[in-house]
Amino acid sequence: MRWLAWLDRLIGWIIAVAQWLALPLILMLFLQWPARDLVHAYSTQANDIGQIFFALFVAVSISAATRASTHLAADTLAQFYRPRTRAWIKRIGGGLTILPWALLVLVAGRTFVVPSVLQLENFPETYNPGYFLIKCALWIMGITVFAQALVDIFRPLPSDDI
Repeated sequence: MRWLAWLDRLIGWIIAVAQWLALPLILMLFLQWPARDLVHAYSTQANDIGQIFFALFVAVSISAATRASTHLAADTLAQFYRPRTRAWIKRIGGGLTILPWALLVLVAGRTFVVPSVLQLENFPETYNPGYFLIKCALWIMGITVFAQALVDIFRPLPSDDI
């Protein structure tokens, strides 16, 4: 299962890189007010760049929360289950819900992601470049969620010797 370890490391690397998007996001959100009130220019550019960072950050954060087991989960009862039982529930849930949902996101998103990328779509109100990156974030989310579900489904089961 070398592909599983490789995929797991790849997702970890993507999350490790994406977490740093929070810093430029905060910076762009902070700079838009002084740019508007003091400089009287560039606030819309700062806002547009901040939107790009936010979209990319959120796209990866879903998989990050899944990996850290910090997402919303109905585990009030499941926390008392054996680790092997919880792993089976995670596998079945991933296969029946998460994989089909991620595929739906990728297939349904094709109708507006592909044209946006092909024309390198600009922001509709400001005509600043880069709006297509926000739409690409949808596919990044779908791909990382799909890949994380594969890792969770095919990960070896834990033993119950705890």
